[in-house]
Amino acid sequence: MHMYLLALNPTDSVTEGFLPAAARLGLEVTVLTDQPDAHRRTYPVSEILECDVRDFRAVVTRISTHRRPDAVFTNSDHLQTTAALAADYFGLPGKDWWVALRTKDKGEMRRHLASAGATDAVGDGAGAVWSTEVTGPADLADLAALDVPYPCVVKPREGVASEDVVLVDDAGQLVARCEEIMDRRPSAALVVEEYLPGELYTLETLGDGRVRHVLGGFHTEVSAPPYFVEERLTFVPAHPEPVVAQILAQLDTLGVGFGACHTEFVVHEGRARIIEVNYRAIGDQCDLLLARLLEIPLFEHILRTHLGEPLPADLGARRDGAARLEYPYAERAGTLTAAPAATELALNGVQLTYRPLRDVGETHELYRTNRDYLGVLRAMGTDQEAVDKAVGEFLAGQRWEIQP
Repeated sequence: MHMYLLALNPTDSVTEGFLPAAARLGLEVTVLTDQPDAHRRTYPVSEILECDVRDFRAVVTRISTHRRPDAVFTNSDHLQTTAALAADYFGLPGKDWWVALRTKDKGEMRRHLASAGATDAVGDGAGAVWSTEVTGPADLADLAALDVPYPCVVKPREGVASEDVVLVDDAGQLVARCEEIMDRRPSAALVVEEYLPGELYTLETLGDGRVRHVLGGFHTEVSAPPYFVEERLTFVPAHPEPVVAQILAQLDTLGVGFGACHTEFVVHEGRARIIEVNYRAIGDQCDLLLARLLEIPLFEHILRTHLGEPLPADLGARRDGAARLEYPYAERAGTLTAAPAATELALNGVQLTYRPLRDVGETHELYRTNRDYLGVLRAMGTDQEAVDKAVGEFLAGQRWEIQP
């Protein structure tokens, strides 16, 4: 069977997760990408074709003039709608393109949840989120006339990884931050929405359109305001049932139910409100950790759904695991002059995996997003206290240096 995998830049999810899983399933894979050289350097034995993967028409043409597809798949945030349209064109299993669009477009997601009147399980409307959009400089003048709830959050309507996401406290800051972001990203529309207080979590789900499995989630800790860099994630085997019910109700309202989905939400005074829905597997090596921690063929299950195969009623996931991910990151621009190498070790019953994400000698600006990550530490065991202690001991013995 032949699968087309749509990608932008190479990612660990594809390199270490989906491509090996496809090989284990006996699939022939063609990677369609607008960055072919980067992919050929990463996995030179794969078939890689250049394509404007952001344009569904280009994707359809590239597939039609190559080989008949049995599946069209992507794990990219930016390409979910394109892949869904291409799969539908060829009559293949896939996500509904309108669901992929409304989850990717943060403004449309807010409008859809509000108009459906099902923003939380309580049903009294208290889960609604105030939001508006800024599509260009002309809209900035209209912000002054709106009753904006401060503090509020500004973010790109179709952004990822907390890039250009910032908390603002008053009207002056709001206009200034919008102008700064639009200067950097002239074509990007922005969403302004109320700040949602509470603890930040994720919910990881996997469905085939008929059955949906909840894999657990993470408790996410972020940097101090006004930015939102994810610093660490701690595995949560099972969120409280009322919280899960509220998030699943909102996902049902959006139409989410096929393949993998990574949902970020906050819980405050019993309310669970969505921050954003990423209609793909969780990234930043959390998916690699989940597959090992739960001891399930996670990537194979995801690919099978796109081949039209049903998921088992019971995934057989291990439920006694404890885990944490830590992301050392740059707090200033400059050149990385010292950093630890890739490491695998066991420490008091905890499995530690460290992978560098930036080479010594590289020079970078400060992005205030996960592009500032210097590396990722994955830790797994069966006792959270032991996992946390092992992480602390490992990090205390490492050194990252950045010179201006």
